[in-house]
Amino acid sequence: MYERYYGFREAPFELTSNPKFLFFTAQHREALCHLEYGLSAAKPVTVLIGEAGTGKSTLLRAALDSDMCRHVRCVVIDNPTLTRAEFFETLAARFDIAHNDKSKAMLLGSLETMVRKRHARKEVTALVVDEAQALPDEILEEIRLLANLETPTSKLLPLVLAGQPELAGRLNQPNLRQLKQRIALRCELKPLDLPDTAAYIASRIRTAGGDPANIFTREAVTLIHEHSRGLPRIISVICDNALTSGFALDQRPVDGDVVREVCRDFDLEGAHAAHQKPHLALVAPEAS
Repeated sequence: MYERYYGFREAPFELTSNPKFLFFTAQHREALCHLEYGLSAAKPVTVLIGEAGTGKSTLLRAALDSDMCRHVRCVVIDNPTLTRAEFFETLAARFDIAHNDKSKAMLLGSLETMVRKRHARKEVTALVVDEAQALPDEILEEIRLLANLETPTSKLLPLVLAGQPELAGRLNQPNLRQLKQRIALRCELKPLDLPDTAAYIASRIRTAGGDPANIFTREAVTLIHEHSRGLPRIISVICDNALTSGFALDQRPVDGDVVREVCRDFDLEGAHAAHQKPHLALVAPEAS
C-alpha cells in the first residue's frame, strides 16, 4: 500500500517469521548459536524462553534453515491444548507414521525404528514443541520420555522446548525435575532496549530497500520503543500502521504525533504507562 511512497521494494514490517528480516542483537546471536548447537549435536533438551512477540518462531526457523542444521529433520508441534491421545496422533502425523489403531507402545516403537534408521544415515531427527509453557504436566512427562531415546553414545530425538517466561516456572515444579535435569542448553530472548529498537527498525527498512533516515523521526522511534515495551512484534505493528497513516497524510518522515495516534488506536497507552512506572519508582527522593 505505502511501499512505493516510502521507496520500499516490499513491506518491511510484515508479521511472518521471515528469516530474511531477522535482526540479530547480541542475545539473538547467542540464542541462535545455542539452538543450532542443540539441534545439530543432538543435545537432549534445549529450552528457548521469551515473551510473546520477541521472535522465538523466527529464530527457530533461522536455526533450522542454517547450514549447521542442514542434516537435521525437524518436526514442530505448536498446539499446547492437545490431550495425551491427541499429542500422539499429532506426533504420528507429523513424523508420517501410520497410526490407525496402533497403541502408544507400537507408535513409539515405529518412531524409534525411524529415528535409528536416520541416525545410521548421519541424520538428526528433532522435535520442537512451541508454546510449551501451556502444556499439561502429562504431556511434558511424555516429552521427557521421548528424550530417553538414545544409543550408547548419542540421543536419537533431541528436543527444543520454546515458550514464554512461565515455562521457567513450570520447569521448577518438583514433579518436572526429571525433565529439567535433561536440559542441556537454555537461552532467553528479552525485549529490546532503545538502541536495539532503533537498529531493528532501521534493519527492516534497509532490507525492504528503504532509507531509515527518511522514514521515522527520532521522536517517533523513541515513542515506538516506549509503547511497544521493546517487543519486536508490537514494534512491527506500530511501524506498519504508522507508515499507513503517514502515507494517508502525505507525511514523510513519520513523526511522533502519528505514532501517538496509532498507539491510541491500538490501546497501547496502558503499555506505555506500565513501561514508565517501574522506572519512576526507582528514583530516590532528594535529600533535604
